[in-house]
Amino acid sequence: MTKLQIRAFLYQLGCFAILFISARYLVEHYTNLTGFWIPLTAFVIGTLLSPKFHAIKTKDGEKLFMKWIFMKGIKEIG
Repeated sequence: MTKLQIRAFLYQLGCFAILFISARYLVEHYTNLTGFWIPLTAFVIGTLLSPKFHAIKTKDGEKLFMKWIFMKGIKEIG
């Protein structure tokens, strides 16, 4: 794995973790779900809402790109 692929993985993992923990807290405190439904619902919410990061080789070298449901198109990350 290249340096940018590892960075993309860590960005994606961090974003998912933040959304998962936030969703788990909100689901646990503001819904009537119990048991394994709480983490399952938080997992689905975190998966759907987290941005997707990809390291792609272009003619200018390897670059990091992000796609998110709340943004139109694909954005190049520094």
